[in-house]
Amino acid sequence: MTRLPTTTGLSTRELLTTDPAVLVLEDGTRYTGRAYGARGTTLGEVVFSTGMTGYQETLTDPSYAGQIVLQTAPHIGNTGMNSEDVESRRIWVAGYIVRDPARVVSNWRSEQSLDEALDADGIVGISGIDTRAVTRHIRSAGSMRGGIFSGDAAGWDADEQLHVVREAPEMTGQNLSSTVSVAAVQVTPARGERLGNLAVLDLGVKQATIENLADRGFDVHVLPQNATIDDIRAIDPVAVFYSNGPGDPAASADHVELLRAVLDDRLPFFGICFGNQLLGRALGLDTYKLPFGHRGINQPVLDKVTGRVEITAHNHGFAVEAPLDGPFDSPHGYGRVEVSHVGLNDQVVEGLRALDIPAFSVQYHPEAAAGPHDANYLFDRFRDMVRAHHDSRPGTANSQESND
Repeated sequence: MTRLPTTTGLSTRELLTTDPAVLVLEDGTRYTGRAYGARGTTLGEVVFSTGMTGYQETLTDPSYAGQIVLQTAPHIGNTGMNSEDVESRRIWVAGYIVRDPARVVSNWRSEQSLDEALDADGIVGISGIDTRAVTRHIRSAGSMRGGIFSGDAAGWDADEQLHVVREAPEMTGQNLSSTVSVAAVQVTPARGERLGNLAVLDLGVKQATIENLADRGFDVHVLPQNATIDDIRAIDPVAVFYSNGPGDPAASADHVELLRAVLDDRLPFFGICFGNQLLGRALGLDTYKLPFGHRGINQPVLDKVTGRVEITAHNHGFAVEAPLDGPFDSPHGYGRVEVSHVGLNDQVVEGLRALDIPAFSVQYHPEAAAGPHDANYLFDRFRDMVRAHHDSRPGTANSQESND
């Protein structure tokens, strides 16, 4: 096996006593380190996440499918992994990059080490590389395809490794919803005052989202991503919700058409992350790929409705293109729309609000496991919108028709 030169600052002794691994970017940049998690080869879009905590929630977020995630925080794995904080049924990242993995787990809730969890789910990772250098490179050059090679693949010729990376599909144009969605309907009963059935289209939904919706009085029906408008109508929903998820919104035409049918039915709608991009496209707006995306739990966003600045959790590589100042008309005839939230780092659209139909969305994660919780009020805003819509319908106790 050919041993690759080190660029990590680790001593030769350290590299010789551990399995080698190499990260290769599509522009030919290479970083050599140590194998972490499963051994083998993995390919995906290399992105970075700026959260200093919550790596378990990041790893189990289905939105990260198809992406090799780099943690900018240097020390990862200190608290291990447990079965209570997972956000879905497995680890979804395509690969994992860390600087200094914990050698000892130091938390009473831990049930296994991070390394063991990655290995169990077949996630190929790399440790011991200069993650700051990789982050700075991506910030300058943009997110790009990459590959992690360990085991026998670490000894492949450098040109062969680069060829494999460049043959991998780009994130643009990919529809990954079927990869992460449930196969059959799953129902979580409402807690507290019941509002009715909520249809959740699972494009990569997180468990914390389901719990927040159930806490607001919804019987949460999580539907497979290939559900039809008839499937939604069949549960007699009081509202519809589109979840977060991976992939390019421009490659999800079926989900956009389904959402237009939902809006035509005047069902209240709330979408987050991928759901925000799909609402934008349903309203007639375009989406585009960000240079390196927003990922982490420390992103400042302005809520234009309240004037508050919130620190929020993000995971998106695409965004909606829309005018930031004042209402504008939906190109697809859904009335007036306004940008409700704006990212303060780069002025990216972070939320949409329809003014003439009951629909809104945000680009970030109000469930925010493992924090922060500044935006959790959005679930209350959704509940209140559904109540108001229900009360305004003809024949209900609080409608104008009933009061006349």
